[in-house]
Amino acid sequence: MAGLLTLLGCAGERPDDIGVRDGVLTACPESPNCVCSCENRDSHHIEPLQASLDEVRTALAQMPRNEIVREADNYLHVEFTTRLMGFVDDVEFLAEPETGIVQVRSASRLGHSDLGANRNRIEGLRSLLGNE
Repeated sequence: MAGLLTLLGCAGERPDDIGVRDGVLTACPESPNCVCSCENRDSHHIEPLQASLDEVRTALAQMPRNEIVREADNYLHVEFTTRLMGFVDDVEFLAEPETGIVQVRSASRLGHSDLGANRNRIEGLRSLLGNE
């Protein structure tokens, strides 16, 4: 029973401080478990995706353990759950149809380091989109 409760605790609370603010995705925290295409810090920056939001949805369907939890205008909030421990990461997409890019942010809810999991997830998505 204690093991089950521990696993359930790995999901963390859905954050209420993410989303679009002043036309951009929320900045990453100081911890190294977040990447965002709207970031200026090299340690947290990742390039946006060359895609439409529909193409992103199609690519997401090919990736395991994710669920779209919020969709509005040109925005998606997706939760990815790790297989072993059930940790949840929040991934956001903000389409800019006029430029043909999708801004992206991927962050762990819990912990400090993610051992590169969020960056690797976005790069895997980029590969599925043919953005290499």
